Amino acid sequence: MDIIEKALKEGRTALSEYESKEILKAYEIPITKEVLVDDLEDLAGAAEQVGYPLVLKGCSSDIAHKTEKGLIRVDIRNQEEAVDAFKGLREKMGVNGSTVLVQEMVKGERELVIGLTRDAQFGPCVMFGLGGIFTEILEDISFRVAPLEKRDALEMMRDIKGHKILEAVRGMDAADLDSLADILIKVGRIGLENDGIKEIDINPVILSGAKPVAVDALVIIGKKDS
Repeated sequence: MDIIEKALKEGRTALSEYESKEILKAYEIPITKEVLVDDLEDLAGAAEQVGYPLVLKGCSSDIAHKTEKGLIRVDIRNQEEAVDAFKGLREKMGVNGSTVLVQEMVKGERELVIGLTRDAQFGPCVMFGLGGIFTEILEDISFRVAPLEKRDALEMMRDIKGHKILEAVRGMDAADLDSLADILIKVGRIGLENDGIKEIDINPVILSGAKPVAVDALVIIGKKDS
């Protein structure tokens, strides 16, 4: 893909969140509505296009952990708050650049993680598990070697200890397992069809009602022989 080839020519080892999600979007994986903004003059138009409430994020291929670096502002309700958040993010980003991602705020209490790693022996392997802060704490994940059939994807979901989070619970709808399976299958395809992709980390995938939405994503890239 052009995004990957361009980034490799620039000597980069990662794509920005926006670029990473453009790859997901190309495979028809549901992502947040978002606009990339370079300067304050374009902020109002982007906010109107996306719609309040907003999330603003510092966006650069050099930034892997935005939360730890204080580069995310959530629940922005009006233009005054958006301008303050934009200025604060640009100041914090410093030498990392000044591009800001204006993103819809997806509401949902259940967070999942979907990813891909390229194993030296087995090739692209797809990962599924509990997302958000629980990814590293609980390490409740399952793997399958790509390509995946739908039955493989459904088995992955049942394999995690916290699989009941996908059921109807506490007034929340049961997760759309067909949509989740479709994402897992497509992530496997991305790995099989793009040798330059070494890893994919989609975290969190938020269940907005029953529907999964990729809210954040990171793609690690490298030469085929690296």
